[in-house]
Amino acid sequence: MSSLQRTMLKSKLPPTIPGGRIGRADSFKKSRIRDYKPCMWNEFFAEKEDVIVDGQRKFRVYRTKKPEKPGPVLLLLHGGGYSALTWAHFCSEVTSMIHCQCLCVDLRGHGDSKVDDEDDLSADTLSKDIGDLVAKLYPEEVPQIYVVGHSMGGAIAVHFAHMALVPSLIGITVIDVVEGTAMEALASMQSFLRSRPKYFQSIPNAIEWCIRSGQVRNVDSAKVSMPGQIINCTTNQLATNDLPLPDEVLEEAHHTSMFPNAFSISEDEEVGNPGEDGAESTDFKKPITTKAATDAAKNYTWRIDLAKSEKYWVGWFSGLSDKFLNLRLPKQLLLASIDGLDRTLTVGQMQGRFQMQVLARCGHAVHEDRPHEVAEVISGYLIRNRFAEAAGEFRCHMPSC
Repeated sequence: MSSLQRTMLKSKLPPTIPGGRIGRADSFKKSRIRDYKPCMWNEFFAEKEDVIVDGQRKFRVYRTKKPEKPGPVLLLLHGGGYSALTWAHFCSEVTSMIHCQCLCVDLRGHGDSKVDDEDDLSADTLSKDIGDLVAKLYPEEVPQIYVVGHSMGGAIAVHFAHMALVPSLIGITVIDVVEGTAMEALASMQSFLRSRPKYFQSIPNAIEWCIRSGQVRNVDSAKVSMPGQIINCTTNQLATNDLPLPDEVLEEAHHTSMFPNAFSISEDEEVGNPGEDGAESTDFKKPITTKAATDAAKNYTWRIDLAKSEKYWVGWFSGLSDKFLNLRLPKQLLLASIDGLDRTLTVGQMQGRFQMQVLARCGHAVHEDRPHEVAEVISGYLIRNRFAEAAGEFRCHMPSC
């Protein structure tokens, strides 16, 4: 191409952006950055209460508003390391589908509950805690209660039902916990716990880790559930007590990711040499390693050290399948994978002794990853058993498996 042709073509091009940088890369990167601003509990629940069972035990509970028509109380038990806030989005969904009230509890050693012996996490102790809490909440007449438990909470729900501590219990749903697979997973549980970071620089950083590690795949759910799993290292209070966060804290957290290489760098994001197209070498910042970032600011840590509860793990899951099948209650099992069934439950499912539903495209925290679908399945089950009435335009569908 001749010099004259280049000059003519250049004169027809639009003017360049001041500074010589094209904004496509920056705008593309910003469009991929997620918002990890934590959410408050009152966006999902009508009230919270610290229930004093006796001089040694105080439990934090969250409740949705009472239904317009009579309906059951859904007693929701979280998994190990989680808190009652793990059910936040599920509660919003299920109360819009059926007439019911949700009662979410921070179990012993978790969340904002305070007991004298937080290390005693045996199945019997946790089950008795729930029974005593229900009796304290409803001293005159206990309403119909349907218990739902996830992971460790599912195992405790089965023990709780098996001990017949509440005579008005009408049914049970267990989410992603099976005796066979749980017992096999115990061998690698300590390795998994060691792989988690011990500290977080901020609450948004903890939420970011929760999503990027795959613990929860729904960022909206992680925003409300993750603050209930960590405590402030200075005040030793649950991170939910630090909310809402000041704007300057959110702004700082936005620029201090635990994952310095959170995005792959495309070619058009590279900065040119000094003097070329007006780019300056000062635009480049050396990323901080994850270890350096966590050592620099150990502001938050886990609410509970799950590794210390190892001596109770076998007791949670041993004999769980037989106890579940022998319950004289309507029973439902929700799984993230069809491969999760052990031999005992496989035989029981073929005999029609419980309803099973598999929800694909989700992780272990099924109710957080897909709260709408879990709410649909449980609402449909309650309607078919005539435990609850549909609210609004919700239609009950038959299970697919």
